[in-house]
Order: sequence, then structure tokens, then C-alpha cells
Amino acid sequence: MPDGALRRARWAVSLIFLLNGASFCAILPRYPELVERIGLSDGAFGLAVGLGPLGGLAAGLAAAPLMARFGSARVAVIVQVIARSVHVLVYVAASWLWLAGALFVAAAADALTDVAMNAHGLRVERRYRRSIINSFHGWWSAGAVIGGLIGAACAQWGVPLVVQGLAGLVVFGALALAVLPWHLPGPENTEREMAAPAPASAAEVPVPDAEAALPTGTRPGDTTGSRRPAGSRHGATTPVAPSGLVIALALGAVLVFAGSTEDAGNSWGALFMRRTFEVSPFVAGLAFVALQGAQMVGRFTGDAVVNRLGDRRTARVGAVIAAVGMGLGLLIAHPVMALLGFAAAGWGIATLFPAACRAADDIRDLPPGRGIAVVGWLARLGFFLAPPLVGALSDLLTLRYALWLVPLYAVGVLVFSWALDGRPHRTARPA
Repeated sequence: MPDGALRRARWAVSLIFLLNGASFCAILPRYPELVERIGLSDGAFGLAVGLGPLGGLAAGLAAAPLMARFGSARVAVIVQVIARSVHVLVYVAASWLWLAGALFVAAAADALTDVAMNAHGLRVERRYRRSIINSFHGWWSAGAVIGGLIGAACAQWGVPLVVQGLAGLVVFGALALAVLPWHLPGPENTEREMAAPAPASAAEVPVPDAEAALPTGTRPGDTTGSRRPAGSRHGATTPVAPSGLVIALALGAVLVFAGSTEDAGNSWGALFMRRTFEVSPFVAGLAFVALQGAQMVGRFTGDAVVNRLGDRRTARVGAVIAAVGMGLGLLIAHPVMALLGFAAAGWGIATLFPAACRAADDIRDLPPGRGIAVVGWLARLGFFLAPPLVGALSDLLTLRYALWLVPLYAVGVLVFSWALDGRPHRTARPA
């Protein structure tokens, strides 16, 4: 059983994920106000939102050296407080350049926090010796729902944007700093050097036959870690599996499509609901809440699912749910169906970010934290490319037609899902 210090570390990481989601997402339901106040077209707004993740691309690869120097816990907490400070500038943006610049700096800080809190979460998971990473991302989604509801309620009640931003900085920043002492001590590779293997490693997967003797990367269906040259078994030569770089690129592609799907609710959900159905500001904000709420449920239940099915099969089932659900939500012009469509999209991608982070962290060619940093950096491409693309299509056609990209994103997940671990994450003994 985990001891008290380990349980506190799990709760500390969970709180950091929750605060990250809440602070970032509280502004999203108020995007329509910013668009109207600054006087932006869909194309201009999409470009501003899309330029934000360039900050993540610029800063993301710095996460690994920062973690090596200061530790993942300190980077996750301190940089998150910095990001919350910059978010205040988003709330008070008065021009396109101001908005784009604030989003750029906020995304740069958020990218560092994202990599660091995932890296520390995987440290905690290795000590638990079973999959718990989905629950961390579930707490992020819970925070996103809380933030979305806060933003929607503040929009409905007419709370000034600057008041909402400052209140979030004080409350969320203080809570993040308060749990810093609860995180795991020691260097980032501590758990890798422990006698107990990582939860996704071969030593914890019961293999009943001679496959147990094969090295990682040569067993059938093994897609985590870099591939070693294959040997022979029973006189047959096993094909050489993809290299670590190819796997990292494929995992990045999975997260590009997952991030683009999430952006459909984040950046465009409220605008879509208001323009298509002329609903109140609170109901408009429910598009984002529906996507994140379903994603939250999918993540809190995701560990049990991937422990049984594996990340790859879970991702493929989710992609089908996202494609069908969002397609029906766009075909049937009713606000309830639209909300169900956003919910299906959120449910479908629920386990993709945790699964890709775990697979990336198991790439053996790379030092601790580097795999997550590389794949997380690639994931920012989705948040960079999707908003301008949707905005341009919305100006050319309508926002309703532009959101048909979401089912296409699900097809992309299916194409690259081979890079995820196909094995169930069952442990040899319960923790």
C-alpha cells in the first residue's frame, strides 16, 4: 500500500493539474466578449489564438534542462504561478497584438508547466506500480469544468474581466505554492533506478510463454521505447521495429489531432453556440463545459479501461465515438445535439494525452523527461494550427462547416494510434 508521503504527493500533483485546468479555462467562455470588445473577425481571432501556442513551441524544449536543474515539482509550480500572472494580461487585452502577445507568453509558461507536472505525475505513478496518470488528467479536466463554469457564470453576471483574472491569480497561485512541499523529493530518475519497474514496463506485464525472455521492443505488439535490433526466435527473424524518433513523431501526431479536437470546444464552442442558436452567454459556455466534462469522466474512468484494454485499443474506440458523435451534433441543428457532439468529442480523446505521455516517457533512447518534452512540443502544433484553420474556414464558409474538421481529426488519431502501447497495463501484483 502507498505510504502517507506518496499519497500526499499524488494529491499534490492532482491539485496542480486541477489548478492548471481551472485557471487556463476560466477565460474561454469570455472569448466572445474579447472578440466583440476588440472588434475581431473569426480569422483574426483564430490567428491570435493560434499564435499563442508558438510560445509553447518556443519554450517547450527548455522543460527538460529546467527539470534536470530544479526538479519537475518546482518547475511545475513556479512556472504555473507565472502563467497565471500572464493570464491577467489576456483578460485586459485591448488590441489584437496585445491579445496575441499575452497568449504567446502564457502558452510558453503553460508548456513548461505541462511537461513538468506530467513528468512528476509519472514519477508518482511508478511508485504506485499501476496506471494512475489518467486520473491526473481527469483532475485537469475537472479544473477545466470548474474554470469554464466560473467563466460562464461571470459572463452571465457581468463580472469585469480584470476582476475575474486577478481573483484567479490570487486563489490559484496561493494553492499551488501551498502544496509544493508535498511533492516527491530527489532527482528525476529516482524511480527509474528503484528495484520496482515502471508500470508500463515488461516486468510488470504477465507473459505466460517464451515471449517473456525477449527484450523490450521485440515482443509482438510492443510499441513503447526505442527499438533494438531484433533477434530470432524459433528460427524466425522478427522485423525491426520503428525507431524512437519515428515513435515520438507518431505520438506527436496523435496529440496534434487530440489538441485540435480540444481546441474546437476551447476556442470555438461558445462562438458556435451563440451564432448558430442565439443562446444566452451561460448556455454558450456550456459547449466547452460539455467537452471538458465528458473528458473528465473519461479520464477518471480511463485507468481502469487502459489497465484492461491497453492505450491503443482505447484510443481507437474513442476516435470512433468522437467522429460519430460530433458528426451527428453538426448534422442535427439543435443546441442539445450540439452539446452532445462536443461531449462525444471530449470523451473520445480523454485518454490520448496521458497515453502519449506514458509512451513518450518509455522511449529508451531519451533521458528522463526528454521524451515527454519532445512529444509535448509536437502537441503544441495542434493548438497552433487548428485555430487559424478553423477561423479561415469559418470566414470562407460558416463556423458550423468549419467544425467538420473535428471528425477528420478522429481519423488522424486512428491512423497514428499504432504508436500507443497496445498492452493492458496490468501489474504483476496490486499496489
